[in-house]
Amino acid sequence: MPYIPHTDKDISVILKAIGVSSLDDILGSLPAGLRVKGSLNLPKGLSEQELKSLLKGLSGKNSTVEEYTSFLGAGAYNHYIPSVVASLISRSEFYTSYTPYQPELAQGTLQAIFEYQTLVCQLTAMDVSNASLYDGASATAEAVLMARRITGRHGVVLSSALHPEYRDTVKTYLKGSGDHISEVMYCTEEGRTLPGALEGAINDNTACVVVQHPNFFGSLEDVGELARIIHEKKGLLIVVTNEAVSLGLLKPPGELGADIAVGDNQSFGNPLSYGGPHLGFMATKTEYIRQMPGRLVGQTVDKNGQTAFCLTFATREQHIRRERATSNICTNHGLCALAASIHMVSLGSKGLKTLALLNLSKAEYLKERLSSAGVKPAFTSQTFNEFTVKVEKDPDSLLKSLLKKRIMGGLSLKKFHPVLSSHLLVAATELNSREEIDRFAEELAKA
Repeated sequence: MPYIPHTDKDISVILKAIGVSSLDDILGSLPAGLRVKGSLNLPKGLSEQELKSLLKGLSGKNSTVEEYTSFLGAGAYNHYIPSVVASLISRSEFYTSYTPYQPELAQGTLQAIFEYQTLVCQLTAMDVSNASLYDGASATAEAVLMARRITGRHGVVLSSALHPEYRDTVKTYLKGSGDHISEVMYCTEEGRTLPGALEGAINDNTACVVVQHPNFFGSLEDVGELARIIHEKKGLLIVVTNEAVSLGLLKPPGELGADIAVGDNQSFGNPLSYGGPHLGFMATKTEYIRQMPGRLVGQTVDKNGQTAFCLTFATREQHIRRERATSNICTNHGLCALAASIHMVSLGSKGLKTLALLNLSKAEYLKERLSSAGVKPAFTSQTFNEFTVKVEKDPDSLLKSLLKKRIMGGLSLKKFHPVLSSHLLVAATELNSREEIDRFAEELAKA
């Protein structure tokens, strides 16, 4: 049975209310080349039985992830997830929870969010965190909009060592608001943002500088120096961390001068799963709390003096702020945030540091083995669990050759940085064994 949400009468009422005569008038802003003419060219649908039979046959062609060795990173990291995570988030009270509109009925959900916010603040050394966002890219874009509101300025400076998809997302969010985005180059020797170039890129209209640490190339940035430069111009520093495990070892953004810390917590409790869902985080200073997008859960007491939780801020357009809302973010990734919280708590501070050290040592061993095989790091700066190497052959062909050996050998950078057309971005985590790293180095040398 087809489900058609709007009748012709419904559509007529809607069109009249917004002042157009047809649906074509609404779609007129889309380029003609992108609009479908006529019906979609789709085959006749299958019955449920036929579809199930087809999908069962297709599933038999799949290979499992365990059959491949992965050295991919670039914002999505392959970490071990303790069994306790799936066990707890699968409980019905968590698995089916959605939005805590009625706090008296959603104390468990609110408490879970509050605990997540607390963990993010501890992780980043910032004062306050929201209840999570969609992913690191959208969190970065929201942080830029937030910085504009705080400063009343429009200029945005992005490090070219920021993840290219994050940069694209920021540009999409800001499209139509004027050409106020500039990029500052990275040092071709060190692989990190040039402080001198940043000084030349900012002015009295610069709202913020966005830098990633560790950056897209895996290099560690001199965040403290970048913070000094932008703060001298009264702008804000946004620090992006898309490998959250690194915060078990590196100084947190709050201790490096960040005004807003954002990133992705996918590394904690959330599997790769064909690229999603991810889990964006945002934390900031107390003075900027009212400009922070999304939800903020607070702890209070009820009339009987017992601990209770409530939505302290919910600044989306459907709540009381309406047109004055700071964001149209509709929900937080509650289940993903809970998974991250359980993973972090199961590790504890000592466990997180141990995990981070294990990632660092695995990557350093990989770096050593690749160098011995003639594949050396492209940059001189220090790294965490990811780094860039230069290869002699075409990186895309090289990756295809490695894939036949069931090795996911990293990411070719030619698509994102044409000047790095002979470079690969590789990562190692606690899931990469010594034997896997040795084999990767040997196969890369032979390919």
